[in-house]
Amino acid sequence: MSYARILGTGSHLPERVLTNAELERMVETSDAWIRERTGIRERRIAAPGETTCDLAEPAARRALEAAGTAPEEVDLVVVATTTPDQVFPSTACLLQARLGLAGCPAFDVQAVCTGFIYALAVAERFVRDGASRRALVVGAETLSRIVDWSDRSTCVLFGDGAGAVVLGPDEETGILSTHLHADGRHEPCLTVPCGISRDQERLRREGPAIRMQGREVFKMAVRSLEALVDEALEANGLGRGDVDWLVPHQANHRIIEATARKLGLPMERVVLTVAEHGNTSAASIPLALDQAVRDGRIRRGELLLMEAFGAGFTWGACLARY
Repeated sequence: MSYARILGTGSHLPERVLTNAELERMVETSDAWIRERTGIRERRIAAPGETTCDLAEPAARRALEAAGTAPEEVDLVVVATTTPDQVFPSTACLLQARLGLAGCPAFDVQAVCTGFIYALAVAERFVRDGASRRALVVGAETLSRIVDWSDRSTCVLFGDGAGAVVLGPDEETGILSTHLHADGRHEPCLTVPCGISRDQERLRREGPAIRMQGREVFKMAVRSLEALVDEALEANGLGRGDVDWLVPHQANHRIIEATARKLGLPMERVVLTVAEHGNTSAASIPLALDQAVRDGRIRRGELLLMEAFGAGFTWGACLARY
């Protein structure tokens, strides 16, 4: 049996830092309230004219360098994003062109905050089945473009960034399993309620903007992620004590803490970037993974549980031996 193994990681953040103190001057909120409810201190914001692909490219190049892979060796590009540069072509095709590639499949995956897990699951099957030898998987977002900066319940949460991994085949270890779920009945709880083929008048009048029912999202996220932990471990005949690191979607420190308690993991074994990055949607897991790999916390051979919950609702997990 061949596995798909993470060969290298990379990430990139915009230069602009938006602090809670600055948000206090924009909306009726406070640094103390934001930190208590979310754990967020600051987030990165893309510069005017800086696109999702602009963030994805340096993250991809760093992942390729870490994997010892030349761009021309890549034979699959999958980009997870909710905020593509344009309606079409896909951001994956735009990134493919920047990397000087041609001919290999390139496409976007849209599962919002769970997008990176969905993209990883797709690429893992390409590699495991022998259809790809070097797959580039990127999570990249410019969520600041769809934030309503007058809505204090959501504008404090989101930031911009990109993270990437390179997958390749390995006969001994790698991604053990992925687990994907969705339930579209909960669309009103977390949504951008207008788009290309729906409510264009509202789109022209208000622009795209995130709308969220925070309590409902929190309750559903905690329940879904707790069940997901059991599902992933049972599928591989493993126990909670076998997990070395939790690399969660960085949405809210209280949700992350609940998942860590379910695993019986101390917070020292949880990769946390939510304080510095905010919620970067599909970018949050690869951003956190790259940080922990590069600072030496995550080492080869350790067992990682990556999990996420997002609009849709979507939720998913990946259990991998790094």
